[in-house]
Amino acid sequence: MAVVKIPMPLRGLTGGAREVSVRAPTVAEMLDELEARYPGLKARLCDEDGGIRSFVNLFVSGEDIRLRQGLATELEEGDEVYIVPAVSGGAPPSRARPPRSALESR
Repeated sequence: MAVVKIPMPLRGLTGGAREVSVRAPTVAEMLDELEARYPGLKARLCDEDGGIRSFVNLFVSGEDIRLRQGLATELEEGDEVYIVPAVSGGAPPSRARPPRSALESR
């Protein structure tokens, strides 16, 4: 059985669960199992063609599935699957620096 680590933005779909155990031979079947248990989860991870969305990364035991066999990546007993959505945003560069007056007083 693999353990899927659920990121905070998706925990509303899993009833707050941080991790979910799934018995599936491949990542594709793992996603189907997650969808059966938590409707709407797969749509957040996969595009209309069934591929992983470009802003989502899936890691099986520390390896990006895109560098393995993609959705056909096999899962083994004890594998940890991390769902990692892309992170964006933050302060604009002009706000990231302290004001000039703060620099001059040093």
